Amino acid sequence: MLTLSSSSPKTLIKPPIFSSISSQFNTIPQLPLSSPPDTVTETERGLRFNVGGSFFRHESSTARDLGVLSAALQNRAHLGLRVLDAMCGCGVRSLRYLAEAGADFVWANDGNEEYRSVLMSNLGQISRVYEGNKRWVVTNFDANRVMNECYLQRDFFDLIDVDSFGSDSSFLRSAFNALKIGGLLYLTSTDGYSAGGHRPNNSLASYGAYIRPMPYANEIGLRMLIGGAVREASVLGYNITPLFSYYSYHGPVFRVMLRVNRGKLSDKRHYGFISYCNKCGNSQAYSFSELGKMRCSCTDAKPSLVVSGPLWTGPLHQGPYLAEMLNLAIEWGWIGDGVGLDLDKLINQMIDESDPKLPFGYIKLDEIAHRAKVNSPPIRSLMAGLQKEGYAVSRSHIASNAIKTNGSMTTCIKLVQDLQNHLHICKEDENSME
Repeated sequence: MLTLSSSSPKTLIKPPIFSSISSQFNTIPQLPLSSPPDTVTETERGLRFNVGGSFFRHESSTARDLGVLSAALQNRAHLGLRVLDAMCGCGVRSLRYLAEAGADFVWANDGNEEYRSVLMSNLGQISRVYEGNKRWVVTNFDANRVMNECYLQRDFFDLIDVDSFGSDSSFLRSAFNALKIGGLLYLTSTDGYSAGGHRPNNSLASYGAYIRPMPYANEIGLRMLIGGAVREASVLGYNITPLFSYYSYHGPVFRVMLRVNRGKLSDKRHYGFISYCNKCGNSQAYSFSELGKMRCSCTDAKPSLVVSGPLWTGPLHQGPYLAEMLNLAIEWGWIGDGVGLDLDKLINQMIDESDPKLPFGYIKLDEIAHRAKVNSPPIRSLMAGLQKEGYAVSRSHIASNAIKTNGSMTTCIKLVQDLQNHLHICKEDENSME
C-alpha cells in the first residue's frame, strides 16, 4: 500500500493529473463559457448557478451547507484544501467549496458529458488560475476511474464528496485510496428500501449488512452506510470516525461525513448487530461472538427478535466537531438574528444526539402510546420524566415525533402510563372543585 501524505502546503498544489497520465483526458472538447442550453438559474447562499438538464434539488441545500462548513474547518486546520467532487452534477457543491470554503483546488467530475457546458459556466465564475496554480478543473469520467488514477499518481485530496444515487458502494475503496490520511469522505445513499429492510439481499451486496424491517429504519440507513464504509476501510488498514450523520426525508437522502485515519477499528463494539423485539419493543446490540445467544429478556421465544447487521452501532456524530460547525455558521451569518433557524435547530439536535450515553435507534411516541394503550403524551413531558428518572434523552433529528434515550421501551411505557394517570387525577380534582 502506498504511504499517503498527511498534508499538502498550498504552494505545492499540483496541476490536475489528467494532463499527464493519459492523452484521453485531453480529448474532451473545450466548450465556450456562454450560457448552456436549457439554462435554469438558481441561487444558493448568494451564489448564482445554472442547473441546465442536471438533477438538482433545493431540499439538498442543508446537506451542502454541512459539507461546506466541514470543508472550511478542514481548510483552517490544515492550511489548505483540495477537494474532489466525484459526482458533481451541475457543480453547485464544487462552486461552494471554492467560493465559501476557500478551497485551493477543486476537481469537478461527472460521468455525464452533457453537463460539461453547465459545469464550465458555473465554475467559470471563479478564476481558473491563481498565482500560477489551477483552482479548478472539469472532467466527465467514471468516478472510480478518476479516483483510481489519483491514487496511482499519488494525487491525494483533503475532502472527497461522493453524492451517489441509490446504494452504489462500488466507489468506496477507490475513494479511500485517493484521500489523504486525516481527510474527510462525504458519502451518500438514497436507498430507502434497503434501509427499511425491504431489500435485504441488496443491502448485503452493497454494504455487507442484511437489513430487516425495524421501527427506526431511517437511522438504520445511516448506520448501514457507515458500516459499509467501516468494512471497506478495515480491509485497507484504515479506521473511520463519523463526524456527523444527516438524514433528510426528501429522496430519502442519507449523508455521512467521515474522517479517515490509519489503524484498525479502535472499538469493535461499534460494529455488530442490532435486534428489535416485536413483542416488547426493546432493542439491543450484539457482537459477532454473541450471534448464537440472541434473545430478549421478555421471552425465550426467538421468533420475536428481528436482527440486522453487521452495521455501525456507535455514535453518529462528534459533539465537539458539531459545536465548531455551529460557531462557524454563526461567524458567517448563516445563523443568528432570526436567520438560519432550521440549520441552528438541526445542528443543535445533532449535538444533543451525540451524548455518549444515548444508544442507537429512536423511539416514536406513537409506538409508546400504542403499547401503553394511551394517547400520545407531549414530547417535552416525556423527556422531562425520563430526565427526572436519571435517563439520558434527546430529540431525534431524523423523526420529529421520536426521542433517543437509554431508557427501555418498558420504561417509557410505564412513564407514559403514569403521566396519563396523573392527568386523569388532575381532571377529577378540577371537576370535584366545580
